[in-house]
Amino acid sequence: MRYVKSCGAVVLHNIESKLYVLLVQQIAGHWIFPKGRVEGNESEEQTAIREVKEETNVDIELLPNFKEKINYSPFFNVTKDVIYFLGKPKNFKLKKQVGEIEIVEWVKVDEALKNRITHDQNKEVLEKAINFYINNFWEYEKK
Repeated sequence: MRYVKSCGAVVLHNIESKLYVLLVQQIAGHWIFPKGRVEGNESEEQTAIREVKEETNVDIELLPNFKEKINYSPFFNVTKDVIYFLGKPKNFKLKKQVGEIEIVEWVKVDEALKNRITHDQNKEVLEKAINFYINNFWEYEKK
């Protein structure tokens, strides 16, 4: 059994009290969060930051205390762990990674959960990320 490890981030952005998530549609058609394989001696966090930048052109800051792991078998005799962190965008100019990504876009979280994200495990990660973000990082407008 071969083992593969990837890391990525659920990148959330609050626009006028509406929450958006950064999603990519892979060439294979799946809608997912930006992620990719750990390279060399990278930490999980370094991998997540690099992969989001490579796949979407968005620089992120990882928000503390959120980490979710999913495990699945993408192919026969292969097991894969994907570690997701919670990210905050530092820039917003989207650019897809040619050859791997078909579409990059900001999607309202309700739309992402209902119609975009392909796999149920990723929907669960998004729901956990939304709850964590709202409880810990949501900034209400002060009037």
